[in-house]
Amino acid sequence: MSEFDSTAGTPISSARRLAPSYYAATSALFLAASSAPTPLYPLYQRAFDFSPVLLTIIFAVYAFSLLAALLIVGSLSDHLGRRPVIFASILLNMVATALFLMAKGPDWLIAARIVQGFATGTAVSSVGAALVDLDPIRGSITNSLAPLAGMAIGALGTSLLIQFAPAPTVLVYIVTLVLLALQAVLLWLMPETTVRRAGLLASLKPQVAVPQQVRRTLLALTPINVAVWALAGFYLSLVPSVVRATTGSVAPLVGGSVVAALTISGAAAVFLLRKKSATTIMRFGIPSMTLGILTVIAGMHAAEVSILALGTLIAGAGFGAAFLGTVRSIMPLAKPDERAGLLSAFYIQSYLAFSVPAILAGFLSKALGYAEAADIYAAAILLLVGWGVLALRASREKPLSVA
Repeated sequence: MSEFDSTAGTPISSARRLAPSYYAATSALFLAASSAPTPLYPLYQRAFDFSPVLLTIIFAVYAFSLLAALLIVGSLSDHLGRRPVIFASILLNMVATALFLMAKGPDWLIAARIVQGFATGTAVSSVGAALVDLDPIRGSITNSLAPLAGMAIGALGTSLLIQFAPAPTVLVYIVTLVLLALQAVLLWLMPETTVRRAGLLASLKPQVAVPQQVRRTLLALTPINVAVWALAGFYLSLVPSVVRATTGSVAPLVGGSVVAALTISGAAAVFLLRKKSATTIMRFGIPSMTLGILTVIAGMHAAEVSILALGTLIAGAGFGAAFLGTVRSIMPLAKPDERAGLLSAFYIQSYLAFSVPAILAGFLSKALGYAEAADIYAAAILLLVGWGVLALRASREKPLSVA
């Protein structure tokens, strides 16, 4: 970034130069905190003696709460300013972290995840807006990469603490609290990036609408988008337990690394493909996700962690590419005043796919076992991907021609 404001010709303060890095780190920290419990779920299951169904419910309430925050208070920072809303989000996430720290049963975990989901949804929208305020082009890229990187850091960092440090269900959250407190202090050194405006109460009413010219494209892409988010939900809820049950590996770092591999390769795919057309992105993403899922299942049945991890890296690249391609296919079709409503509809579809199938996988795991549940889940995802490919070919609007 230049040392001078290109429009005003005035020096840019140190705080403004550091602001993009701060907001990127804040976004990553919120998502790291959200994925940190994933490697701990098997420990909680043994300590509190609950079923895979309840485990996936604990995971899913986070997604429902996050979605509610995005729909209800997603525009709040446009009216109150970025910093006050981000500060409130940090405080709320600290409350969620404290609930995890004091957890004495699954009800505590559910409460913590609800609070954490609302805090994360509020923060993601406000931090994302601040990044775009500072630099529309780089901000958009950062908004795609920072959350995926954060989820990888959370899963891998927690796994390292479980493997090598004492009292992981305590230490993980102490570290998180310290980092959140630091973010809260540093926030007030950052510049405000927007001007407050009227219309606060009106902004609390969710805008959910799919413009007429987008409907055919979104409908054609829906099976693939559902498959993408269902894959992510499965990894962030049940995969550590699946790895333990199917490979016999009890090392927490193995399960956490497999989860992290999905989001790391997803972030890499988003970064490398960010300048490509939607057509190119989807042509890479769909086959990669298919091949990756098949490789994961092969590794699971061969009880080979290395094959499972390789499959996850391939599937993760497909996951990131398919998500980017979907967004790039639908958003340019909407007029500027239609994008908020379209994005809300897209959020609803994505987060329902992120959470509801994972709960169904919990029921399958309880009834049939983790390996059988993974087989059925993978088959369902592959069927969705196949359905999506056929729907895209049949679509008269040729949605993948969008740049």
